[in-house]
Amino acid sequence: PVQYVNRPNLDFRGFSGTVASGTVTVGQRLKVLPSGVESNVARIVTFDGDLPQAGAGEAITIVLKDEIDISRGDLLVDAEASLPAVQSASIDVVWMAEQALSPGQSYDIKVAGKKTRARVDAIRYQVDINNLTQREVETLPLNGIGLVELTFDEPLVLDPYQNNPVTGGLIFIDRLSNVTVGAGMVNEPHLQVQAPTSQYSAFELELNQLIRKHFPHWDARDLLGGK
Repeated sequence: PVQYVNRPNLDFRGFSGTVASGTVTVGQRLKVLPSGVESNVARIVTFDGDLPQAGAGEAITIVLKDEIDISRGDLLVDAEASLPAVQSASIDVVWMAEQALSPGQSYDIKVAGKKTRARVDAIRYQVDINNLTQREVETLPLNGIGLVELTFDEPLVLDPYQNNPVTGGLIFIDRLSNVTVGAGMVNEPHLQVQAPTSQYSAFELELNQLIRKHFPHWDARDLLGGK
């Protein structure tokens, strides 16, 4: 995940972050998600100098051969990788706010450095910490642990937390106070949407998202294939 766009001057533009899995090498063809735009790795920069290759857990800055639009929270993956985006997921949640979590509420969420909005569709159950049984509840109270269903405002690339904590862990943020109110782990991503395409630039996709969000009466088509 891109955690920081590093541009100290006009001659340098790098994308900083920690390698979540696998390896990245100079010359490798990468794809940006969600835009789908591709480019080759020109340099792998670290505090100790350039590297020919970097692996999982290493903090690096990637310089690409092409000048393309990449934002914080975007993912850089191998160009041949097939990583479907999802519009919803089942999430294991630990709730940390006085106000209980209820279906129908919306929160900002942050996953792999990317911030977006999600709606709580349902609470499947709460875990009784005394005997680890599951019981049906209408709301999830302070310090409650349970399974909830979320729908996201935009397609996200998610993994089950046990497979990849970076793209499987998230936090809930109150939209008014900007306070973290819960922590979550992706249990099961579902509702796969059409894969991103490099037909559109990242700017075009972002503009399309903003238009659909703020001007729904324009009936703009979702360039990522949703409704």
